[in-house]
Amino acid sequence: MATPLTGLQHREVGGGGVAVMAASGGGTVSQIDPSGGGKPSKKQSSPVHIFLYFHKAIRSELDALHQSAIYFATNSHVEIEPLLKRYHFLRSIYKHHCNAEDEVIFPALDIRVKNVARTYSLEHEGESAIFDQLFTLLDSDMQNKESFRRELASCTGALQTSISQHMSKEEEQVIPLLVEKFSFEEQASLVWQFLCSIPVNMMAEFLPWLSASVSSDERQEMRSCLCRVIPEEKLLQQIIFTWMDGANAIKKRKNIEDDVGYNCSPIAEGNCACSSSRPRNRESVMSSSNSPLGCPIDEILHWHKAIKKELVDIAEAARRIQLSGDFSDLSVFNKRLQFIAEVCIFHSIAEDKVIFPAVDAELSFAQEHAEEESEFDKFRCLIENIENDGANSSSSEFCSKLCSHADHIMTIIDNHFKTEELQVLPLARKHFSPKKQRELLYQSLCVMPLRLIECVLPWLVGSLTEEEAKSFLHNMHMAAPASDIALVTLFSGWACKGRPRETCLSSAVTGCCPAKAFLEENGDSGPPFCPCNPPTKRPNSTSRKESNGFGTPGTLTVQVKQSCCVPGLGMNSSKLGAGSTKSLRSLSFGPSAPSLSSSLFNWETGISLIDEGTGRPIDTIFKFHKAIRKDLEFLDVESGKLNDSNESFLHQFNGRFRLLWGLYRAHSNAEDDIVFPALESKETLHNVSHSYTLDHKQEEKLFEDISTSLFELCELYDKSNSVSSNCNDTLRNYSELATKVQGMCKSIRVTLDQHILREELELWPLFDRHFSVEEQDKLVGRIIGTTGAEVLQSMLPWVTSVLTQEEQNKMMDTWKQATKNTMFTEWLNEWWEGSSSSAEASPSESDKNISQGSESHEALDSNDYTFKPGWKDIFRMNQNELESEIRKVSRDPTLDPRRKAYLIQNLMTSRWIAAQQKLPQGRKGDMVDGEGVYGCSPSFRDAEKQIYGCEHYKRNCKLRAACCQKLFTCRFCHDNVSDHTMDRKATTEMMCMNCLKVQPVGPVCSTPSCNGLSMAKYYCSYCKFFDDERTVYHCPFCNLCRLGKGLGIDFFHCMTCNYCLGIKLVDHKCREKGLETNCPICCDFLFTSSAAVRALPCGHFMHSACFQAYACTHYICPICSKSMGDMSVYFGMLDALMASEVLPEEYRNRWQDILCNDCDKKGSAPFHWLYHKCGSCGSYNTRVIKVDSIAECSN
Repeated sequence: MATPLTGLQHREVGGGGVAVMAASGGGTVSQIDPSGGGKPSKKQSSPVHIFLYFHKAIRSELDALHQSAIYFATNSHVEIEPLLKRYHFLRSIYKHHCNAEDEVIFPALDIRVKNVARTYSLEHEGESAIFDQLFTLLDSDMQNKESFRRELASCTGALQTSISQHMSKEEEQVIPLLVEKFSFEEQASLVWQFLCSIPVNMMAEFLPWLSASVSSDERQEMRSCLCRVIPEEKLLQQIIFTWMDGANAIKKRKNIEDDVGYNCSPIAEGNCACSSSRPRNRESVMSSSNSPLGCPIDEILHWHKAIKKELVDIAEAARRIQLSGDFSDLSVFNKRLQFIAEVCIFHSIAEDKVIFPAVDAELSFAQEHAEEESEFDKFRCLIENIENDGANSSSSEFCSKLCSHADHIMTIIDNHFKTEELQVLPLARKHFSPKKQRELLYQSLCVMPLRLIECVLPWLVGSLTEEEAKSFLHNMHMAAPASDIALVTLFSGWACKGRPRETCLSSAVTGCCPAKAFLEENGDSGPPFCPCNPPTKRPNSTSRKESNGFGTPGTLTVQVKQSCCVPGLGMNSSKLGAGSTKSLRSLSFGPSAPSLSSSLFNWETGISLIDEGTGRPIDTIFKFHKAIRKDLEFLDVESGKLNDSNESFLHQFNGRFRLLWGLYRAHSNAEDDIVFPALESKETLHNVSHSYTLDHKQEEKLFEDISTSLFELCELYDKSNSVSSNCNDTLRNYSELATKVQGMCKSIRVTLDQHILREELELWPLFDRHFSVEEQDKLVGRIIGTTGAEVLQSMLPWVTSVLTQEEQNKMMDTWKQATKNTMFTEWLNEWWEGSSSSAEASPSESDKNISQGSESHEALDSNDYTFKPGWKDIFRMNQNELESEIRKVSRDPTLDPRRKAYLIQNLMTSRWIAAQQKLPQGRKGDMVDGEGVYGCSPSFRDAEKQIYGCEHYKRNCKLRAACCQKLFTCRFCHDNVSDHTMDRKATTEMMCMNCLKVQPVGPVCSTPSCNGLSMAKYYCSYCKFFDDERTVYHCPFCNLCRLGKGLGIDFFHCMTCNYCLGIKLVDHKCREKGLETNCPICCDFLFTSSAAVRALPCGHFMHSACFQAYACTHYICPICSKSMGDMSVYFGMLDALMASEVLPEEYRNRWQDILCNDCDKKGSAPFHWLYHKCGSCGSYNTRVIKVDSIAECSN
C-alpha cells in the first residue's frame, strides 16, 4: 500500500525468500508529493466526502442502538440478546474504521499538516476504552440487578456522545484539510487504501450495512464516488460492488460454476501458460485434485513453516550485520521485520477469532500472542534507536542486542507453534470434516485486509512445493462461497505470482485461468491479458501514476514476473509503524490490547505519562483536572439516585452541577484564550490545540443540555407534589427524564475524562519541551490575572479539597510566585480571615472553606507579620518608643511600600488621632443607634428626587469611620473635611439613611422596617464599597474595586505591571509595578486613583485627562523623554522646514554630537539651534551632548 508516512507504508520486502508482486498494468494509484497537493475539481465531489456516508451510517446505528437501550431500561420484559448482537456488530465495524484511519488517513495528513492527526488517534484509544467498559458491564454479574438496565442505557448514551462528537470534529477539521491539501487523485488513492486496509471479512459486512444505511440517492452518489476511487479493473470493481450489493446481487448473476466453462481464447502467437486444452467444470476439477496433506487443516503447518523460515533468515541477517558492522541496510532489515510482525499479528488474530472458538471455546493463546507482539515491538524500537543514533551508536552493543532479540523471538514463536500443533490441530482433525476445515482456513485468510493478502499469498506460495501450492489453491476454491467467485479469483492470481513465470497454478487446479475466464465472461473488450502477451498500459480517468510509497525514496521492491492475469491493487508494499501495529492488535478485542500508558500508545512522539512530582509552574493548571474528575464522578454516581430523590437532594445536585459548569467554563476559557494561543505561537506546534477548542464547544453544549433537563426535572418534581390528577403520568415522565439525565451525566463524565486525559498525554509534555520556567510562570500569571475574585473564592476550595497538603503548598507557592508583584497575598489573607470567622459563626458552612484553612492562613500570614499597635498601645507610648516603632516599620523588608507608608503616617499622627478617641467605648455605647453621632442624617445625591448618596457615589447608607467614629457617605467626603485619611477596609458599621439605624456593614439593611432594603447594586465586603450606578468588580490582585465588568471580560490584571488593563492591551510593554507611582503631571497616586489612566508606548502611565492637556504642548514622555506616539508626520514637517532653512555661514560647517531619546543611539547632526535629526531612526527627539566647532561637513 502506498501511504505517505515512513513506518506506515505497505510492505516492501526484499531478500530472504520474501517475494513481493510487481505493480500490475492497471489500477495504479497516484503519487502524493509531501510538499503539497492541488484542489479537487469543482465539477466532481471530493473522494474523501465518502467518509461522510460512513459517518452517517455510524450515527444512524448509534442512534438506533441508544433508543433500543433506553427502551430496554424502561421496560423490564425486554430481552438483552438482540442488543448484544448490535453491540458486537457496532464495535467490530467502528474498530476497523478507526484502524484504517490510523493506518492510512492520519499518517498521510500528518505529512501535509502537522499536529492534527495524533489527537484523533488518541480519541480512537479513548473510544476503545469506552467500548471495553461497556462490554465489561455486559459481562458482569449486574444483569439481574435493577440498576443494570439504566447503567447500560447511560453507557450507550456516553458511547453515542463520544463517537458523534469525534466524527463531527473530523468533519469540521480533518475532511476540509484533506480536501485542501490533497489533489483529487491523491484523495482517491487515500480512500482506496482505506478500503484495502479493512479486513476482507469485515468489508463483506461493512459495505452492505453502509449501503442500507443511506438513502437511494446517497447510495447512487456513493457508488459513483467509488467508481472514481477503485482502479479501472473489472475484477476489483466486481469485488467491491458485490460486497456493496450484498446477497441480492448474487441472485441476479448466472451460476458461473455450473453454466460457464473456463474457456480461454488462444493467443495469436503461441499458447498461453494459463490456457488449458480442455475446459472442465469446477466441481470435477476440485474433486480430482488431491491434497498432499492428510487433512486440509494441516495447511496451518505451511504458515508456521513460512514464518519460521522468515525468522531464521532475519536472525541470519542480524548476524551478518554483527559480523560486518555495517548498518547501511538496516532500513531493509527493518522492513522485513515489520512484514513478518504483521503476518504474525494477523495470524494470531485469525486463531483468536476463527480457529480457537471453533475448536474449543476455552482454548486461548492470548498470553503467547501478547508476548510475541511485545517482543516484535521491542525489536522495532531497538532498530529505530540504531537508526537514530547513527555514528554515535556503539556497534558491538547494538549488534549484540540485535542478534539476541532475533534469536529470542524465534525461540518464543517456535515454542508457541509447537504447542499449537500438539494441542489444536489434533482436535481440529478429529472434530471437523474436511469441508469445515477448509472453511476455517478460508475464514482465517479473510481476516487479513486486501493490501496484506496481496503480499502474503505470493510470499506463502513461494515457500511451498508445487503440489503443496496446488493443494492450497484447491482448498481455497473449495471453501469459498459462490458470492466470492471474483474474490477467490483474485486470490488465486496473487498466489500464482509467487511461482515461476511459466507456471499457472490456477490453470492446473481449475483447468483454465479463472481470471481470464472471468474477464471474458464479463465482456472485457481489451486485448488478451496474460504473461505471453503483456498488456499495454491503459490511461486512467484520474491519470493515476505509478507510486513508490507516495514519493518516499529508498524503498526496495523485488520485481516478480507476472504468471497470472489478475490486477494488483495498485499500491506498493508498505510496513507497519508504531501507530498501525498498535491498532492491529486491538482488532482482536483481547486482553492483550495495549493500554493508554503502553509504549505502543505513544505514536511517533515518544510521549510518556507525566510525573506529577516535577513541580513545573504549568502543572498548577492541570491540577484542576483532579478536581474536575472528582465532581464528574459525583454527578455520574449521584445521578442514579434522581429517580428516588427528594427536594433537598435535587437542590444539592443542581448546585453541584452548576458549580462544576461555572468552574469548568472558566478553565476552558483560560485554555482557549491563553494556553492554546501560547502553544500555537511556537512554530513547531501549529494546529496542536484546534481539536481541543472544538471539544470545549461541544462540552459547553452538553452542559447546556443537562442544565435544561435538570430544570425540567425540577418542574416535574414540583408538579408531582402539587397535582393529584395524572400523577402516574407525571411520575412516569419524571422517571424517563431522570434516566435521560443519568445518561447525560455519564456522557459528560466520559467526554471530559477523555478530553483531559488527552490533554495530559499530548499537551502537558509540550510545555516542558518548549517553554522555560519563566514563560510558564508568565502563563500562570496571565491565567490567574483573568480570574475574578468571585471565581477564585469558589475555585480555591474546590481545587484544594482534592489535593494533598503537599500539593496544596506547591500550588500556592506557584501562585504566590506568579503574583509576587501584586496584592494577592493580602487579599488571600483577608478572604481566609473572613472565611474563618464565618466558619466559627456558622459551623455548618465550614465545608465551603479551604481545607486546613486556619493552618494555611497562619503559614501565609507569617511572612507579612509586623507590629500593629492599637490605640491603647499608642496611648501608653512615649516619644522615644513611638520613634522606635516607626524605625522598625521603616526597616522591615517584608512590608509592601504602600503598606509601610500607611503605617508610618498613622504612627506619626497617632498622638493627634489618639487625642480624638477619648473614652471611645463609652461613646460607642452611648450612641449605639447613631443618635448624636456626627453626620447622623441622610445625605442626597439628588435632593429634588430624594436620591440618597453624595457627589461621589449613589448609595443608601453612610459609613462610620473607624478612625474618628463619624458618619460619612464615602471616604472622599471624610477626607475632604478631616486632617487624616479614612481606611475604608477597617469599617465595621454603617447607617441606613432610610431608617437612620447604625448596624454592622452589609449589602442590605437589617432593620425589619426597611424590609431588606439594598444599600447599593454593588457591594464589596473587602473594600466596604457601595455603588448603585456603575459596573464595578473587585480585583484580588490589586485588592481594590475597579470600574468594569470584570477580569477576563473587559479587563485583565498584568502581574508584572500590577495593574488592571483593558483586555485589548494583552500585548503591551510591561514595566514592573509601573502604576505604583504618582502621575508625572498631577502627582496623584496612580494605583488607587479613580480617574482613567493612559499607558504610553514607553511603558509609563499618566491620567488620561493629564495626557490630553500635556499632549497639547509636548510629544515626549515627561519621565523617559521618548515619543508618546507616531510622530512621523511631524518629523516630515521638520524635514521640510530644515530643507528650506539656510544657516548663517559661520554655522554651516559645524556639527553636534547628539543622543536620540527614541532609539538610544549616539550620532552626529548638522548644527541647529532647535532641531537635530537622528541618523539611525530619523527622529527629531534628540538632545545635544557635544558641540564640535572644527569639524567640516562630510558624509
